Amino acid sequence: MRNILKNRFYVAILLLIGTLCLGILGFRFLAFYTWVDAVYMTIITISTVGFGEVQPLNDTAKLFTVLLILVSVIVLGYAISVITEYILKRSNVELLKKRRVQKIIDNLKDHVIVVGYGRNGKQAVQKLTTYKRSFVVIERDEEIVNRFQSEEMPFILGNANEDEVLIEAGVKRASTLISALPDDSDNLFVVLSARQMNTAMKIISRASEETTYRKLKFAGADNVIMPDKIGGDHMASLVVVPDLVEFLDNLQVTTAGRVNVQEITYEAVCPDHVTRTIRDIDLRNRTGCSIIGYKSPQGDYVINPEASMLLEKDSKLIVIGRPEQIENLHKEFAI
Repeated sequence: MRNILKNRFYVAILLLIGTLCLGILGFRFLAFYTWVDAVYMTIITISTVGFGEVQPLNDTAKLFTVLLILVSVIVLGYAISVITEYILKRSNVELLKKRRVQKIIDNLKDHVIVVGYGRNGKQAVQKLTTYKRSFVVIERDEEIVNRFQSEEMPFILGNANEDEVLIEAGVKRASTLISALPDDSDNLFVVLSARQMNTAMKIISRASEETTYRKLKFAGADNVIMPDKIGGDHMASLVVVPDLVEFLDNLQVTTAGRVNVQEITYEAVCPDHVTRTIRDIDLRNRTGCSIIGYKSPQGDYVINPEASMLLEKDSKLIVIGRPEQIENLHKEFAI
């Protein structure tokens, strides 16, 4: 659409220039005016200001003037409408901004879709930003979208219950969807729709009521998070094991956008797919990070695995380190 409008703009400019040239040449050679008078007569004729002729016109020049007036009225009307539309479109900053953001979204692949930018959605976005994961947010509150929309934080204004909105967010190309809406029924509908569109995508949903947990799992959610329950457990843990909880909380603290805990895939540490042990990859000496967990391809977790443990294909390592050590990890294994 933008290219069409741009082409029409150029056509209008060319028509205006062509009409001016026609008028100047006509008055110069049919009415025998000087070049200056020919330009003057052309301008006052096209603009219809009503001034008199520089000198009397002969019959041929009069007929030419009639033709020029008819042509100029049509050309000028067309040019004014096209140029006005083009200027208005160009000045519509929000429209251009929306198109830029949509272009960014259309180029995303294996990204995360966050549905709802409330308290939970905002926390999810902050964590994704810290880990430099690409994402797009679906939000139906226009005021929130206008306030936070940017190329670094792309939003889509709409209701995620509608399939068209999910498609616009690239649900078929996404790796994960986080449904963080406050209403359980809305989350249930989003999970159902998203699962039908992308069977391979990981879906994480928020839930307020325990009765909704099974429904969301049945609808296709891989994980269901209950913030109120987690909050209660966390507060109780601060009473029972306060120092441990504070230490674990500090692991989530970021410094200048850097993280303290990271997971690393088998493909990253064994790019040649040659089976190695934890001792063989020598992660501690190479990066300074320590391995605190191992996830097998079957989904089983081993806490503080032995150095002799063999790494299996599709397994993952959970490592901990200071921000600078995590940076060394990224550089060493290109993650």
